[in-house]
Amino acid sequence: MAEGGWLGESGSAVLELPRTPRLVCVEYPGLVRDVGAMLRTLGGEQGVSRIYADPAKRLELYYRPKDPYCHPVCANRFPTSTLLLKVKRRTKKKKQLDTKEQIQPEVQFEMEILGTVVTVYKFQGMSDFQYLAMHSGSDGKQTSMYNKVLMLKPEKEEFFNRELPLYIPPPIFSRLDTPIDYFYRPDIQHREGYNNPQVSGENLIGLSRARRPHNAIFVNFDDKEVPAKPLDAAVQTWKKVCTNPVDKKVEEELRKLFEVRPIWSRNAVKANISVHPDKLKLLLPYLAYYMLTGPWRSLWVRFGYDPRKHPEAKIYQVLDFRIRCGMKYGYASNDMPVKAKRSTYNYNLPITVKKPVSHTVNVHGLKQGLGTSSAPGAKKTASSKYKLKESIYIFQEGALPPYRQMFYQLCDLNVERLQKIIHRNDGMESECTERDGWCVSKTSDELRDTMSLMIKQIIRSTRPALFSNKRSSEDGEEQLAYESAEDEDDEEEEEEDFKPSDGSENEMETEILDYV
Repeated sequence: MAEGGWLGESGSAVLELPRTPRLVCVEYPGLVRDVGAMLRTLGGEQGVSRIYADPAKRLELYYRPKDPYCHPVCANRFPTSTLLLKVKRRTKKKKQLDTKEQIQPEVQFEMEILGTVVTVYKFQGMSDFQYLAMHSGSDGKQTSMYNKVLMLKPEKEEFFNRELPLYIPPPIFSRLDTPIDYFYRPDIQHREGYNNPQVSGENLIGLSRARRPHNAIFVNFDDKEVPAKPLDAAVQTWKKVCTNPVDKKVEEELRKLFEVRPIWSRNAVKANISVHPDKLKLLLPYLAYYMLTGPWRSLWVRFGYDPRKHPEAKIYQVLDFRIRCGMKYGYASNDMPVKAKRSTYNYNLPITVKKPVSHTVNVHGLKQGLGTSSAPGAKKTASSKYKLKESIYIFQEGALPPYRQMFYQLCDLNVERLQKIIHRNDGMESECTERDGWCVSKTSDELRDTMSLMIKQIIRSTRPALFSNKRSSEDGEEQLAYESAEDEDDEEEEEEDFKPSDGSENEMETEILDYV
């Protein structure tokens, strides 16, 4: 019986499972009397479909959907394998021949499978505090402010100049909707005569936090010497972890990379070697030191190699490149093919995003072979499981960078025009400066201008409608050169404020947080 089955009082029915539609179940925390009103609290069918398309999003329920100050209740998404059944109960009354004897009616059940439920949303969290747009007068009377603070139609200037009570509620009150244990520690009991240490930069923050045992060596551009070998703690830590042949192979591969090229960025290493990120944090301090400031900032340098003494090391200098956007460049930020990793316009409240469960990795876990995938039938082989794409560190002509802000080494700019700019003073390097290294002054600015023009031409070819009302390509080059000349004047004024040893305030330097 594919469509349905009959079940008697003392029997059971066997149903064939047909090819039914796949359904999504929402365990609604309320008594549903109006399906349309219920869907409006969930954002409508479009809102539910949009949330379902993103597994990381939580389903939001607004009990007052028309109130912009209503805080939602969120549901978590779970996989399931259940059926949606439609059951009909049919009762057949038998004719009574004898009025004294009561005859039980015959009851039959009809079942039909409407669909297979593969996903369910469950509201397991607590509701956030609600704050209504009300104002308490001096006489204790509550006055609604919705018609005063909400602009439902275009208003005149008088609407914004009215005297109103200050009403600035937060978007949410609680960042979490499930109770957690804070694990407060008791106050430390000191012996008699103990005096607190003097407040300084060393003991002001993080008194109770243990140092991460990665044991990296940091070097500033002004330091006179560079380390020739790693710390003993870094050697011992890596030896504890390096217990299987795969780890030893990864170590040898990284040694060969530093022999061919003494300076690497972490992204470049990830694109050439497949190694677990947690193991790479332990392996890099074992083979190289980390530059904090100067033209090789945020890069890993082979032990014993000092790029400040070798003019040929200029090809390993770092270039902080950011895709320019704005109307003067011919396109706005929303028109860029390269989307931003983070945006204030796409901000999600913390309670609306399902965060993945973090798995703590310890030394024992690393010993068990986190560096490779030993499970049979894995989708990716061990040689490419953790590898990144080459575009993460190489700039090529005709290709857009994967992110709006990139950190390239000069040797990874695979464009002949850019390499001519870099090598124009070969053999004539006289001084290594913290800002330009062994290159000619303003080399970084010229590289950025040329790369920006190349990216503009790529966007012009892929989206010609953006430049339909603009000048031709040659005029664009002249305009860009003219803007660059104006920028140079501003940068010359900023040169007076340039402070050596301050380093670069870019995202890549947050890498040191893994080792501090």
